[in-house]
Amino acid sequence: MESLINKYSTKMISAGLAPAGAPLIALLDADVEWNRHDTLQKTLEQVMAGLHINSLIFSELAEPYKTIIDYLAVSSAPTIFPEDSETRTFFHDFPVCPTFSALELISALKHRKNVIVPKAGIVALGSVSPLQAYVSFSSVCFSCFVKFFTDYLWARRTGRIDKKMEDAFLKVINLLEPPHSPPTLATGPFASRNDILSAISEAGRATVQSRLVDSFFGNISYLACDILYISQTASSLDELEGNIDAVPLDGSSSVGITASSEYSAHRQIVNNTSYRAILHGHPKFSVILSLDCKINDCKFRGSCHTSCPQKREVCGISIVPGEIGKGLSKTVPAAIAHDPSVIVYGHGVFTAGVTDFNEPLQRLAAIENACRAEYFRRAGISSARQWPL
Repeated sequence: MESLINKYSTKMISAGLAPAGAPLIALLDADVEWNRHDTLQKTLEQVMAGLHINSLIFSELAEPYKTIIDYLAVSSAPTIFPEDSETRTFFHDFPVCPTFSALELISALKHRKNVIVPKAGIVALGSVSPLQAYVSFSSVCFSCFVKFFTDYLWARRTGRIDKKMEDAFLKVINLLEPPHSPPTLATGPFASRNDILSAISEAGRATVQSRLVDSFFGNISYLACDILYISQTASSLDELEGNIDAVPLDGSSSVGITASSEYSAHRQIVNNTSYRAILHGHPKFSVILSLDCKINDCKFRGSCHTSCPQKREVCGISIVPGEIGKGLSKTVPAAIAHDPSVIVYGHGVFTAGVTDFNEPLQRLAAIENACRAEYFRRAGISSARQWPL
C-alpha cells in the first residue's frame, strides 16, 4: 500500500501539479493509511467515512495552477464550468467549497469526484483506488488551465477584462514553463511484436514527459501485418507495458473490447491511409485555441463539439468537431486523409506517421508551440520578457 500511495504522490509532483512534499494521500485497508502526517487528516478521514470511499487525495497546487484555480474559484464560485471535452464528458463541472469543513466537503463530493477549496487546494476521491483520485485531480488542473486562458481571450475580445483578471493573467504567463523538446524515438518500421510494444511504450512516456498530454488521457496505435496495436482504455501513457491490445483488423478477435475508446477512429485512419503510427495527445494551447471562436452570436454555440458547421483552422491545422469515442471516427479520419494532423474541438490533437512515432511526436510538439505563440499574439503580448515561448 505504501508503494502505491507514494507512486501517485511522485506522479503529481513530477507532472508539475503539486509542490514537493505537498500531496496528502489516503488509502483504506483495515485502517486508513497516509503517505505523511498532516493536521488535516482527521477532517479528511471524516470525509472518507461519510462518503464510504477507500482513497482520497488532497494537495495544494503548484504554479501556475495555484494562481489559475484560486482566481477561478473566486470569480466563478460556487461552481466552475470548463468547456473542454474531458470536463463535459466525465466531470460536468467543478464545485468550490468555501471552507475546509468535513460536512461541506462531503456535501460537494456526494455529487462530484473532486472539490476546490480556495487558497488551500483540491480534494479528489477514488471509490476504488488512488488512480481515480489522481485522474480527477489532474483533470481539474488541465481543465481550469484551459478555461482560464480561453476566458481571457474572450474577455479581451469583448472588452470585459478587469484588473483582477489582468493581474492574474500577467502573473500566470510569467510562471509558465518553457516548451519541452521531445526526444528522438526508435526508428521504424517495426515488424516484431516486441519492437512494436516497445516503440508504443516509449512514445507514450515521451508524450507525457514532454507535457503534451496528462498520463491518463490520449492514446497511441501502430499497424503491422493487419494487426492494430493500440493502448487500452484508461491506461496511463507513461506506463503502457502490459496495457496494449493487439486487435486484428479483420474482426477475428474480441480483444479490442478493452482497447482505447477511440479505436474506431484509429482503425479508419490505418485502413484508408498509408499511416501506421497514430498519436493522440491533449496539448493545452492547441485545445485552448480550438475553443477560441470569434462568432459570439453563433446559433450552434453550446453544441460546437458535435455540430460546428464552420470550416475552422489554427496555425494551418484543421479543427473538427467530434464526441469522445466513436464520434471522432466521423471527423478525424477524413481530416487525416488530407493532412497528417488535426485538432479536435476542445479535446486535443491527432497526428500520424508512416513508419514510426518520431514524426507524429515532433509534429504534436510543433503544433502546440505554434498554438502557444499564436495565443500570445491574439492576447496582445509582444514584449520579449512576457512572451513565454
